[in-house]
Amino acid sequence: MSDQQRLIPLLKERGGLESRVAKFRVYQDLKKELDYSRSELESSTDEEMSELLQEEIVRVEPALDSCLEELRELFVTDDGMSSRNAIVEIRAGTGGDEAALFAGDLYRMYELFVQSKGWKMETLEGHAGAMGGFKELIVEVKGRDVFKYLRYESGGHRVQRVPETETQGRIHTSAATVAVLPEADAVEVDIREQDLRIDTYRSSGPGGQSVNKTSSAIRITHEPTGLVVSCQDEKSQHKNRAKALKILSSRLYELEMQKKHDERSSERRSQIGSGDRSQRIRTYNFPQNRMTDHRINLTLYSLEKILQGELDGVIQPLMEYDKEQKLQDLGE
Repeated sequence: MSDQQRLIPLLKERGGLESRVAKFRVYQDLKKELDYSRSELESSTDEEMSELLQEEIVRVEPALDSCLEELRELFVTDDGMSSRNAIVEIRAGTGGDEAALFAGDLYRMYELFVQSKGWKMETLEGHAGAMGGFKELIVEVKGRDVFKYLRYESGGHRVQRVPETETQGRIHTSAATVAVLPEADAVEVDIREQDLRIDTYRSSGPGGQSVNKTSSAIRITHEPTGLVVSCQDEKSQHKNRAKALKILSSRLYELEMQKKHDERSSERRSQIGSGDRSQRIRTYNFPQNRMTDHRINLTLYSLEKILQGELDGVIQPLMEYDKEQKLQDLGE
């Protein structure tokens, strides 16, 4: 790794700190100005000067309070990952074919949301379900503040509806899991070639139908952690390898971030931003046109619009709640 490559993470860290430093300098200047005016007012014997100093204090005090609030918010909202691209993994859970169809619904929901934000989405790996939808789908989302918005989608999603194949009108419950990982730069994750076991095989489509007669599909095992990533979407082995390494890098980066997160006892109380995949976060009830986010007890009777990608009404309250919790921890 070159010296220039080693500098990239430091420069990124510096960029994340610059906004805080700039705001802190504004705070310092306002504080000095306020302290000076108060000090001068105490010793002033000139009535006109005293009035001017009092007016200055009245002007600066709210500006200082506002600046302090903005500074506190920067410390809880700008964690260095918010502006990153994201790897989104959607997997069908319990429920068989219906779970795969639901995973497909979640993918379309995110696809429409991505389009509304002007972001770009690329499929890295996908396995279709027998009746439609997906058993597993991994996509990369690129754009401004992608991880800032999508990070709250990590967890278990549950659907309650009457499947098309249900003849007696009974409501079935199925599930899917979503993992949203901040995209990692190669220089941030040290992946050593000797730690990788790389296997090649022939890619196949639904039902075992051959898609490619050459061994272009790639399976990478990261032996120190046991993480396994496979990719067969591309006909080129080189492209499949690159996509698999991108997914592996993000998963390794997530492991490191989770380790740091767990070490911070003050943040352990608030799990909303942790991306815990085992936590059931949301229920989509079709008969009642209802979506419930269990983390903040948010219920919206606009399921149809939500599945059409109108997620701002869901994500914004989560962002506000997360910010409030972190501000509370910071205050304590």
